[in-house]
Amino acid sequence: MKTPFRPAPQFTWSALAAAALLVSSLAQAQVAYVSSEKDHKLTIVDLKTQSVTGTVATCKRPRHMVVTPDGKQLMVACGDSGQADVIDLATRKSVKKIGLGDDPEIFDLTPDGKTLYVTNEEDGEVGIVDLASGKRTGAIKVGEEPEGVLVSRDGKTVYVTSEVASLVHVIDTATGKVTKNIKVGKRPRRFAMTPDGSQLWVTNELGASITVIGTKDHEVLDTVKFEVKGARAADITPVGIAMSADGKRAFVGLGKANHVAFVDVASRKTTHLVLSGKRAWGLALNKAQDRLYVANGLSDDMTIIDVPGAKALKSVAVGRVPHSIAVVE
Repeated sequence: MKTPFRPAPQFTWSALAAAALLVSSLAQAQVAYVSSEKDHKLTIVDLKTQSVTGTVATCKRPRHMVVTPDGKQLMVACGDSGQADVIDLATRKSVKKIGLGDDPEIFDLTPDGKTLYVTNEEDGEVGIVDLASGKRTGAIKVGEEPEGVLVSRDGKTVYVTSEVASLVHVIDTATGKVTKNIKVGKRPRRFAMTPDGSQLWVTNELGASITVIGTKDHEVLDTVKFEVKGARAADITPVGIAMSADGKRAFVGLGKANHVAFVDVASRKTTHLVLSGKRAWGLALNKAQDRLYVANGLSDDMTIIDVPGAKALKSVAVGRVPHSIAVVE
């Protein structure tokens, strides 16, 4: 028996074009979210056009941000709300709030995305939050004014900086105990780890330096000092740091010195200094590793740096007192 003829479904060219445009835009979306402490919002910057395309309202005083391991959500720590705002990246809408305790500063997630560790500056502790229930399950006392927090790639260790004590605390996640205190430079702030997990780099804001720690025995390996021609030593205030995906280079925001340092990881020498905006703060790299984005806290803008050429391409005005940048591609 012959199969009856069925005409092929009809599509208009306009429908096909619209579908193709949608698929293309979803596949090629490259944006940066920039938190601004004074505006209670995130600014969205299209990385292809290098222009602002919108904002996302969030809780009070948004600061540090982390994209969840599945890439579907953006979590924002809001200092004055004591919460993490969870934003769905597909809709760019807040989907829930999670309590983080008083004055949450920096946070990190375990590799499985189940647990959050957050520094609570005023309480001198690291809070532990179960993300499934959204409840704070514990806290670990550390030195005064903790800020930076980083979870190791195997999830077994959490590192925390104490600004007042000038220490890095090493915490065993299984026991919730501090197993070692490492003396570093004055007022340590943020962390970056080499891709192989062997070295932990710590910025020392009032030491104009980075302390390099070996993670095998948690001993200090080296101190990297910064100098900027024409800048006073007191104005060289490193805070933000990003490590390249291949582990060959570290990028350090030098704060009030208004520059970003490119540091060769192997030699631990500064190879380039790139002028950015006022008070170079939070840093982020794109996936291709050819663009570095810098939040400038006192000029209310984000500088886009060409990494291969080691030069600033453009500064884009964002919210007031930008703090951190999260790149989503």
